[in-house]
Amino acid sequence: MASKLNLNQELVDQARASAAKVAKDVQGFIDLHTTVTVERAVCRLLGIDGVNDVEVPLPNVLVDHLVDKGVLGAGVAFYIGNAMAELHISPQEIAEKVSKGELDLTALPVHEISDIQGAMKGIAEESVARIRENVEQRNAYLKEYGDKPGPLLYIIVATGNIYEDIVQAKAGAKQGADVIAVIRTTGQSLLDYVPYGATTEGFGGTYATQENFRLMREALDEVGREEKRYIRLCNYCSGLCMPEIAAMGAMERLDVMLNDALYGILFRDINMQRTLIDQYFSRVINGFAGVIINTGEDNYLTTADAVEEAHTVLASQFLNEQFALMAGLPEEQQGLGHAFEISPDVENGFLYELAQAQMAREIFPKAPLKYMPPTKFMTGNIFRGHVQDALFNMVTVLTNQKIHLLGMMTEAIHTPFMSDRAMAIENAQYIARTMKDLGDELVYKEGGIMQRRADEVLHKAADLLKEIEEKGMFATLEAGTFADIKRPKDGGKGLAGVVAKEAIYFNPFIELMHVTKEAGKEAGE
Repeated sequence: MASKLNLNQELVDQARASAAKVAKDVQGFIDLHTTVTVERAVCRLLGIDGVNDVEVPLPNVLVDHLVDKGVLGAGVAFYIGNAMAELHISPQEIAEKVSKGELDLTALPVHEISDIQGAMKGIAEESVARIRENVEQRNAYLKEYGDKPGPLLYIIVATGNIYEDIVQAKAGAKQGADVIAVIRTTGQSLLDYVPYGATTEGFGGTYATQENFRLMREALDEVGREEKRYIRLCNYCSGLCMPEIAAMGAMERLDVMLNDALYGILFRDINMQRTLIDQYFSRVINGFAGVIINTGEDNYLTTADAVEEAHTVLASQFLNEQFALMAGLPEEQQGLGHAFEISPDVENGFLYELAQAQMAREIFPKAPLKYMPPTKFMTGNIFRGHVQDALFNMVTVLTNQKIHLLGMMTEAIHTPFMSDRAMAIENAQYIARTMKDLGDELVYKEGGIMQRRADEVLHKAADLLKEIEEKGMFATLEAGTFADIKRPKDGGKGLAGVVAKEAIYFNPFIELMHVTKEAGKEAGE
């Protein structure tokens, strides 16, 4: 791609190299540790599901059993595989027996590691095959209907009731939406378990559960057949259960998942060690499942100034790219995030927004970039809001953003009505149609405002990444470099769930999904 911004490629390469070194350094820490939710995700991938008589999910019951015995460092796969080799029963039956107090996994004779791994080989491969079939089904739909070449119009539903969400999601799809995101209920990211079953009560959103995923996937496939389009489903793979929700999404054929290496640390005060370990396995799963991840750099600009701190957004995009590549998640599945969040009062703010978006497109040419609408400076003036959204829509088309989160004129007033969504879709479609090829017709003034702005942001981002490379990721987060938020390495929620791995530890799914990760890469093409 020829650079309209005349970007300094040496600086781009320097920034990417610094980010790669940071990610590699953190990966060394990740490889030595696991977490309770990583191990619960292994349980779910082995087919363990359901709750006990007091509504505790069986993956939690089993992992808590090993925590209580002080042996989680060996990994849940080791103990389940050993029990399978000894008792010749399924992982689900093992979990049920542990839940009833009929089985102590640490009291069984220990088999040879080859026998333990062999005992669970078949069931792990079945799980991976199920996910591969989902990738093939998605690709079959896209081949049958074709895929939209321009921006994917993304809307949210957030009623708290999955059945009402389905009604609204179907309406949005028929109005022209391409991606339906089911917003999670307030606070779910801080729950250290995944609720079970279909849910009808939530606050500001709907609980992310495997049954809710299944119900919405079924509904979108139904409306997709009617509309002769594949409607993508999005949910939130973040918080204290990041890899578990990735596993559930992979099994129920979600297409897009909110998944950021740093978001939970900065905006939910989740311990940085816990989050960085969890994001790795979640991205291994997402990569294999062909899921496009959406990263959360846009959130930085809700607490920091979008003009002054734009370079932190770019630096984080570089870091998220490298953390994703470490997990085998290809560039084609990296919906790196940014946002149209400069104050409308800033002179030439539109030019700065255009420069930032064009820069992201040029630096990450294969990424299906996720572009967020104006939110911070939206007011109750719906007419001004609709104009702000129109300008945002223009930047999307001019710079070929891919995942386009529709702005709503009532953003500052209430959760959008179906009529609000219809107007937002109509606005975006009008601009996409009438400006379809305008971006290819334009060149930017040599040495002009936009080139100078992009050069300034890139220089600052490269300098920042060099500093992070020298200080390390943990020290950087403690210093409050991103979003002006400081987090202690040993503070925050979930630290108790971090465990050092023992020498006998193994996770069959990392090996299986990395060995066959080409399936995930094909899904992103």
